[in-house]
Amino acid sequence: MKTEPSHPLRTVLLTLCLAMGLGGCATAPPVAVPAAPPPVEREVVGLQRPDYQENSLWQAANGLSGLFQDTKARNVGDIVTVEISESSKATNKANTKTGRDSSLSAGIDAAFGIEDWWQDVVLRRLPTNAPKLNPFGAASVKGSMTSEFEGDGTTSRSGDLSAFITCRVTDVLANGNLRIVGTREILVNHENQVIVLSGVIRPRDISDQNVIASRFISDAKIAYSGSGVIDDRQRPGWMANFLNTVWPF
Repeated sequence: MKTEPSHPLRTVLLTLCLAMGLGGCATAPPVAVPAAPPPVEREVVGLQRPDYQENSLWQAANGLSGLFQDTKARNVGDIVTVEISESSKATNKANTKTGRDSSLSAGIDAAFGIEDWWQDVVLRRLPTNAPKLNPFGAASVKGSMTSEFEGDGTTSRSGDLSAFITCRVTDVLANGNLRIVGTREILVNHENQVIVLSGVIRPRDISDQNVIASRFISDAKIAYSGSGVIDDRQRPGWMANFLNTVWPF
């Protein structure tokens, strides 16, 4: 007896399922590191090397002239060190509790002697099995309602970032403020860490050591990201992401 050959469609489905199962635990490609915006280069005009002055004790081109110069960044191409010290914390808590309790009772105690006629005549003529309804002498309607609600919610978020990064002045605005851009990339054991910073600063906020705190930066954009084996292990595989996207429950 000859065995029936396997169906081609069944073979394709088995191959596809095997490939999806092996690739379900594969990690996603590393996230692209954000790049710093391209600096705006400007041609510096009027900066020429000072000429040598014969028979003069002061020479602007010698090595000691830096002792009498202001080292703060002020022109395009100058560098300034930024001390990043960002700490944010937010907490929100809400508590709501409500309650309501109400009751109703109504009846007729006396109605021009009708209650006696109702008690002595009407109720005695009713059959034994009939309900003895007596709206007089006692409360005939009673009702009560109780409602309670209690809600409680809390949310919190915090983050800290401390680092030093040296940026370059890319533009001098009309009011004298400086636009800076800087990038710092550190590679340790195939783990790449990148810090990108950009914003606008005032020259008066720069210290004598040519250092400015990040809290003085306007329109500050600070990006801290990384890529490597550890970063890959912290994300689910592409199959898990696919199932989480299409799974309706």
